[in-house]
Amino acid sequence: MAKIAVMGAGSWGTTFAKILADAGNDVTIWARREDLVEEINDDHRNGDYLPGIRLPKSLRAASDAASVLAEAEQVYLAVPSQSLRANLQLWGEAIPKHAILVSLMKGVEKDTGLRMSEVIAQATGFPTAQIVVVSGPNLALEIANEEPAASVAASSSKASALAVAKASSNSYFTTFTNGDVIGTEFGGILKNLIAVAIGIVNGVGYGQNTKASIMTRGLAEISRFAVAYGAKPSTMVGLAGLGDLIATAESPLSRNHRAGEMLGKGYTKKEVLKRMSQTAEGLASVAPVLNLAAEKGVSMPIVEQVNLVIEGKMDPHDIAPHLTHESEQPQGE
Repeated sequence: MAKIAVMGAGSWGTTFAKILADAGNDVTIWARREDLVEEINDDHRNGDYLPGIRLPKSLRAASDAASVLAEAEQVYLAVPSQSLRANLQLWGEAIPKHAILVSLMKGVEKDTGLRMSEVIAQATGFPTAQIVVVSGPNLALEIANEEPAASVAASSSKASALAVAKASSNSYFTTFTNGDVIGTEFGGILKNLIAVAIGIVNGVGYGQNTKASIMTRGLAEISRFAVAYGAKPSTMVGLAGLGDLIATAESPLSRNHRAGEMLGKGYTKKEVLKRMSQTAEGLASVAPVLNLAAEKGVSMPIVEQVNLVIEGKMDPHDIAPHLTHESEQPQGE
């Protein structure tokens, strides 16, 4: 049994805290709001983010970050990606120096283009051996309902990845390990962009042929990008790549799909953000990902047109699978 802190009480943070508690760990979750802390501690629920879900009685919550972090062996980070750096700086010395830091986030920092594991390393000074990324086909509400699912823990340290996999595996959730941090992290980031594209065409009213075409061409597109930055091709067709894309692309539980659907129905970016109760990381990641793609000379026509729709510069009806004129290669590239 490990002593664990989960920083963030949104849908995924709370779900992962449940996974960890159900695996027999000593888990405390940090929530900013006192009313949410009381609800988790007294009613064993988080009605705003996981309606209908009963949380383990052993799961505790607190709003004082220092008390949550005290003596934690593993610290799971589940805050919005654009606020990660500020939160890490705020928590500072309260983060135990021996702890394994685990990113549950799927985003790119806007100003720097850094992945979340890179932000963690830069903001805390922790060695990469103490940083783990968890990603996979993980829709929070389904997992909170204890529907069987799996994910991947990736780290430069096999021991750290194994420690996280052990802590986060139980009767309904299995965590595998690999050493491809770049691929695992980019898989989770990039599939959000394709999920927004699928949401857009769904909102427009296009059918399965269009969506299947965008999904497959989108996988080739994001795979080219990830490999250009050092990912292993095999990772992109595993749980963290293709698996996550399949789960997220068309599910009504996906925030990125819902955001895309609203864009497809004619809502502006500002209106979508106002209506979303939680962060759709794909909207914030599109621009920095395109900047990174340009640095490597990687063509990303689907993501480029998603960006045009988000910025109101393209009619959603014009997004389609014929966005690239490249030949279809045997590997799907």
